[in-house]
Amino acid sequence: MYDVTARVFAAMQTLDITSLAGYPENEIRPVLPSLVRMSLLSPLDNTETSMESRKQILAVLIGIEVVNSIVSYLQVNYHELENDLKKELQTRQKNASLFDPASTASGASAASQQQQQQQQPEYGLQSGIALGFERADVARKVRVVLSEIFNLQQQVTSASSSSSSSTADSKPAPSALPAHSEILDDGIYLEEVVDILCIALAELPSLLNILELTDALVQVPNGHRIVCALVANFPDCYRDVVSHVIANCDEEAPDGKQRLMLLMSLSEMNPSQALANRSMCVDMMKVPSFMLKLALKHPDDLIAFLTGLLLGNDQNLRSWFALYIRTSQKRKGDALNLVRVELLQKIVKISSNAAELKDFNLQGAVLLRLYCALRGIGGLKFNDDEINALSQLVTSCPQATASGVRFVTLALCMLIACPSLVSTIPLENKAVEWLQWLIREDAFFCKRSGTSSSLGEMLLLLAIHFHSNQITAISEMVCSTLAMKIPIRPNSTNRIKQLFTQDLFTEQVVALHAVRVPVTPQLNGTIPGYLPVHCIHQLLKSRTFLKHKVPIKSWIFKQICSSVRPVHPVMPALVEVFVNTLIIPNPTGKISIDHMHRPFTESEILHVFRTSPLTFFAEQVPPLLTAPTTDESQAQSQSQVEVSCPLTAQLLMIYYLMLYEDTRLMNLSALGGRKQKEYTNNFLSGLPLKYLVQKAHQYHNDYLSLFHPLLRLIISNYPHLSMVDDWLEEHYLVSSNLISSSSDYELQPALLDRALDMVKVKPHLAIRVFKHLLQLPPESLAPYAHQLVQHLAQVFDKDVPRFVKDLYNDLWLRLNAVLPTTFWIMSLRAITNSSDSLNRRTFANESLLEPMDVLACPRQVFCSPYMLVIMLRILKGSLAASKTYLNVHMQQKQVLDKNGLVQTDADREELKTTLIASQESAAVHILLEVLDFMEGKADSRVSMLELREIQGIIGTYVHQAFITEPSLAKLVHFQTYPKTVIPMIVASVPSMHICIDFVHEFLNVTEMDKQIFTIELTSHLVLNYSIPKSLGVSKFCLNVIQTTLSLLTTSAKCKFLKHVLPSMVRFVETFPILADDCVNILMNTGRSLHSQSSLGVTTMQMPLTESAKLCSYRDAQLHIIMIEDAFKVLVEAVMQKAELY
Repeated sequence: MYDVTARVFAAMQTLDITSLAGYPENEIRPVLPSLVRMSLLSPLDNTETSMESRKQILAVLIGIEVVNSIVSYLQVNYHELENDLKKELQTRQKNASLFDPASTASGASAASQQQQQQQQPEYGLQSGIALGFERADVARKVRVVLSEIFNLQQQVTSASSSSSSSTADSKPAPSALPAHSEILDDGIYLEEVVDILCIALAELPSLLNILELTDALVQVPNGHRIVCALVANFPDCYRDVVSHVIANCDEEAPDGKQRLMLLMSLSEMNPSQALANRSMCVDMMKVPSFMLKLALKHPDDLIAFLTGLLLGNDQNLRSWFALYIRTSQKRKGDALNLVRVELLQKIVKISSNAAELKDFNLQGAVLLRLYCALRGIGGLKFNDDEINALSQLVTSCPQATASGVRFVTLALCMLIACPSLVSTIPLENKAVEWLQWLIREDAFFCKRSGTSSSLGEMLLLLAIHFHSNQITAISEMVCSTLAMKIPIRPNSTNRIKQLFTQDLFTEQVVALHAVRVPVTPQLNGTIPGYLPVHCIHQLLKSRTFLKHKVPIKSWIFKQICSSVRPVHPVMPALVEVFVNTLIIPNPTGKISIDHMHRPFTESEILHVFRTSPLTFFAEQVPPLLTAPTTDESQAQSQSQVEVSCPLTAQLLMIYYLMLYEDTRLMNLSALGGRKQKEYTNNFLSGLPLKYLVQKAHQYHNDYLSLFHPLLRLIISNYPHLSMVDDWLEEHYLVSSNLISSSSDYELQPALLDRALDMVKVKPHLAIRVFKHLLQLPPESLAPYAHQLVQHLAQVFDKDVPRFVKDLYNDLWLRLNAVLPTTFWIMSLRAITNSSDSLNRRTFANESLLEPMDVLACPRQVFCSPYMLVIMLRILKGSLAASKTYLNVHMQQKQVLDKNGLVQTDADREELKTTLIASQESAAVHILLEVLDFMEGKADSRVSMLELREIQGIIGTYVHQAFITEPSLAKLVHFQTYPKTVIPMIVASVPSMHICIDFVHEFLNVTEMDKQIFTIELTSHLVLNYSIPKSLGVSKFCLNVIQTTLSLLTTSAKCKFLKHVLPSMVRFVETFPILADDCVNILMNTGRSLHSQSSLGVTTMQMPLTESAKLCSYRDAQLHIIMIEDAFKVLVEAVMQKAELY
């Protein structure tokens, strides 16, 4: 039997009869069954084209003798045959059920032989199947072939069931013997068997399936030839058969080789589907050997295909192929070895023709990444030929282009990732020569390649990591450059480490070379690769510059000035390491290092801020103390440094300042008395810290690595610059600013002065000017700050329309967001109309007011809601700053013992806490007294509305103060305040409910006024918060009232009763269950007063004079009337309350 050729199969797919007619007879012999059947059966298509094709097929078949025998197979009565075969299948199933499926292989073979002996007389072939098959008629031949197929299928089924049952019983499966059949094994009968099976597949579709036939026939030696012939006669089944075989193929199974042979035969029969079959293997993750053999048929696509398998996004596919590489690399003759030979030839070809190839860099880089993946992911061990070829490729000297830099970078990483490339002395010498060439040609590469990153930085960074023995960092660097995750073991890098640290880069060479590397211009987070900033960061971290006394401040300053947004993620880390080396030069104490690094001077910092339009605020503070520059060349070079992006450079410099001061304060004890530079608060207050933080928040994605640590430092060290109200209002102001359109004309200062002077007469002019100013960004609004603040009291006058005040308030908030501390002083000067009081103030932070100075304002400030809001905003900031200043003062003025160690002083800590509490409670008390004063003045509807507004403003402030520090509420109420304020404060402060927890403690105080205050406060609290705990507190208050009344004198009793009667009514109104207790108190008190006044004696049984008796009787009657009125109120408020019934 001849195998099916590719051109015959292609002609059968397209039914190209003209091509088939031109092929030799033996070549078209396998597809004759389908051609004969097509020519004899009545067609469904009776068109002229169809009839012409039938004629062509008949013309092809006329001269072929074997066609007559195929025609005879078509004349068999297949309907009758189908019934007989179904009966035979039923008999086979009954016989199979008699045997245990878990029987051994010998038992199964004996059963099959017994079945064959029972079936042979049924065929009528007494002389054996093979000889009888030759002598049998056509119908019996078909019957014999199909029975043999059924017998073969049954053998396969029993073998698979026995193997599955042995697996379930945890017993090793017996080695499956190959199936045998006299007809199928002998090549003499293959042509007739193919003819019969092709016709039977078409005539008996209910009994035969080409996929089941494939599983059975693959077990016999000639099965792959039969299946190929069947597929050639039914070309539409090609893809189904291939996918079925791939899905069920296991290379380790006994039938794995036969299935591989079948797949190769099918692929050779239809070479156009090689890539599709390869993709099928990838999708199913099956038959890697077949997949690689198909890939070898397209060698141009081999490297890209293997790279996709190992470096693609599918983790499961990568793991599957890597496992195949590990398990099959030792097998001789495997497809993997053929692939390795092909790849080796490509390496040799590229290396030998490096000068002639235009895309040598690209091809070489792809090959290097592929071999790194084969080594790192697949675990492939290179042989000697591969090591020599790869060493030759790695040590190539490409041209100075961007692709050349990429190739050399990958080659450098491969030397580290594959230690076998330097496993011998010749290979090591070759690598050293190549690395020395890299060092010599680094400047040429950087200049000509046009890339932002340099090989020099990468070599330096590798040397730095090797010196500090940071193999993990080297591994991350190599993996990120190669774009793959591969393991790099520390013991495998010893040889390459020795090359870097001893032969190429000593530690001193690294430090001196790094500081001479120019800074990266326009440094930002989008620049890939390894840059000088990586090297400097690592050298600073390892204290290499300090060890070898190499100054680095100038380089860092230039790099900060050359940074643009988005900020590079290494820059904040670089600043942090630089600050640590300034404060703590020797963290471990093992090496004696002189402190030689110097912090940035004020002049260097102001150089970064020279373009900022907000420096006008510095005129309001004392002059800056700039450090004199001794080195004129250094000053000249500093003045020549250009700031690429002012916002980025200023944010980095602010981060440096904040981190420097924070680190200095945290390590005061570690300094050991060493004098360390301090930046004055006066200097820091002249820098727009808050404005820069807002800008960083506005461009949050560009400053992601800088914003959060900077915000943390500002919140901890400068809380008055990051208050919650500011953040909320900034969001509102930014959103409103986006909506409004920007103006084209510039506002003249004279026009602003005129609008502010005539704000009462012509408010429309002020409205237009204020709206224009609100459309300006904060930096453009800043020059108008002094003019605006001077008229603050005038704008907030009662006669000015409220809309104008609202616009002015928005302007104040926007200016407050730029540079708060100085702006607060300007505002307070405008409010007080006298600068003397502020000039004579004591500063807490050299530029910040004392909290009590803030409250030392004229009375009209507290009566104006707008000015009160501004004053409270300043008060919050001054309290927060004062608290931070006291903490800093405690750290700076430490108490040391005899040994020089820091001594904890509980008394100092207690004094600090007391001072902070006194400031906060004094502020609250002053505001509560303002409420008392306003209530006394509220005699008209307008004044009542103003009181309501001021009550809300003060209540919000007190609420926030109590929430921030709950102990403040206890202190304020222990000190008491005007009782008229109690209803207002309880109604406007939601956090007053916390007083219920401790108010009962104040009743133990012997002072009557504090007891009366506490009882009245409690009555208002329980009226607002009628919770179970309030009932217990109410009962306790009534018990105290009853006890106190029984102990007081008549006059004291009357005074006490006068104040507590309204509170008792509120207790009963809230909790009617207390009515009996209140009634008993009133009745007992009334009886006591009446009896004492009638007898004319006091509680001490002292007789009174006649005039004293008359006065006592008159007072007692008045208080008895008061008690009766209280009864009436109780009855009206409680007894007649409809809700209770």
